[in-house]
Amino acid sequence: MEAIGLKAALSSIALICCLQLSAQKVDLVTLDQLYARVAGGHDTVYVINFWATWCVPCVKELPNFEKLSSEHRNEKLKVLLINVDFKSKLSSSVIPFIKKNKIQNEVFLLNEPDPQVYINRIDSSWSGALPATVMIREQKHKFFEKDFTYEELFNEYKKFE
Repeated sequence: MEAIGLKAALSSIALICCLQLSAQKVDLVTLDQLYARVAGGHDTVYVINFWATWCVPCVKELPNFEKLSSEHRNEKLKVLLINVDFKSKLSSSVIPFIKKNKIQNEVFLLNEPDPQVYINRIDSSWSGALPATVMIREQKHKFFEKDFTYEELFNEYKKFE
């Protein structure tokens, strides 16, 4: 009887650990914080995707970013998903969306007050349309104002390796 109780307790602990590991959180991030993080990642290719829950092309391409990071997890690749929904939508829209879609990449909500200022800081050619992606490795930087198929995303990533 004690062995059964111990087995159940261990199973419960394992389940709790797994649930905690799979629970995705979304932190607020400023551009300065984002750039500081990227600056510290020598030899790492950063694929930074700007998206919104209400943007149909954004939602359609998110699985491609998930696949890229999953298939290349042993490489120096970091995919960061930067959500640009209103901060007030974090709990009601963004987090439920992340959980429902089982997003595994790191997700942040951009915490910048003026969209035109952050758009210009990310890339002066950006019209503000979504989705948008930036690939960065050390001093190399390329901006894309488009949605990606997996093949396009993979090919652009390979150019940065």
